[in-house]
Amino acid sequence: MQLNKIEILCTRPLLENIIAKAIENDINIDCIPFIRSETISGHEVIEAIQSLAAKKITAIFTSLNAVEAVITRFSAKPDWEIFCIGGVTKEEIVNFFGANAVKGSARNAETLAEKIIAQKNNDEIVFFCGDHRMEILPRILSANNINISEVIVYKTIHIPHIIEKNYEGIIFFSPSAVHSFFTENTIPTDIVLFAIGKTTADSIGTYVSNNVIISEWPRQEEMVEKVIDHFSNIKQINKRL
Repeated sequence: MQLNKIEILCTRPLLENIIAKAIENDINIDCIPFIRSETISGHEVIEAIQSLAAKKITAIFTSLNAVEAVITRFSAKPDWEIFCIGGVTKEEIVNFFGANAVKGSARNAETLAEKIIAQKNNDEIVFFCGDHRMEILPRILSANNINISEVIVYKTIHIPHIIEKNYEGIIFFSPSAVHSFFTENTIPTDIVLFAIGKTTADSIGTYVSNNVIISEWPRQEEMVEKVIDHFSNIKQINKRL
């Protein structure tokens, strides 16, 4: 290992090629999951999904976990119009439903809500989500007189760890991971934190006042690019000193 390699903690698994790209830039990423998702398999939830599959609805997805929990319950592809967060969530939806089913996508919940509001229709609107879903999207839609039904299809389970290794940066992909991490850990003020979206960043701000760098796109690649860019810039500054 090079002496100047940057040590980063990621609070969820990353793809091997993304970890390899970081290594090429003298950054070592340790992946330690602080949450896990569990599909809800109760009879009531399965019945609700299968009943909706027979209807013409507008479906909303803001996480890959919700998409995977829903599509495993189908015997045939339903005729839905879908609004979703971009990145891997959208990719999985396109793979299963087809690109034409996606009527709008966005990088965050606020922008997604605006697209749903702009394209009002008479379909029943259903938000497939987890038990720790954020309030932002339902709140914005409700304020604009758009009623949605929620079907909770997965639950998020915290798996805290005590971290003893010294890191120069920590990556968070969700508020749940933030809460799980800080239930067992405190950190020095000079550690740089990386967050997917403003909601995750705001959750970090309830625990610490560290520098938080936000990636607006909900993808692993963009997040790690933020990490690489940040420490590359620091390296260039140090060379000039």
